[in-house]
Amino acid sequence: MTQAEVPAWAAFVVVGLALAGSALSLLGAVGLTRLKTFYERVHAPTLGATLGMALVLAASVVWFTVVEGRFMPREILIGLFLTVTTPVTLILLARAALFRDRTEKAKDTPDKG
Repeated sequence: MTQAEVPAWAAFVVVGLALAGSALSLLGAVGLTRLKTFYERVHAPTLGATLGMALVLAASVVWFTVVEGRFMPREILIGLFLTVTTPVTLILLARAALFRDRTEKAKDTPDKG
């Protein structure tokens, strides 16, 4: 099947999912720039990227399933990998920031002894 032979319903579903996913990813990027503290800013792109990625990959699954005429699971593997790595990255960044904040606070407080 060529791109010209894709049914209209599939094209509308793919466009809707891709636009919704890209809008959520954009919303996460805007949250990154608009929020004030590091702890607020690290949260918005993680949530936006995860849900946005899921919708874009769903659009890709629908497109390639319709075009190829069979189920294409490779996007599911990409989604699993990104879903696992994004929250882990958030946790590592937050722990590093907490460690930095604690060590800088410890340097600033004078000894009482």
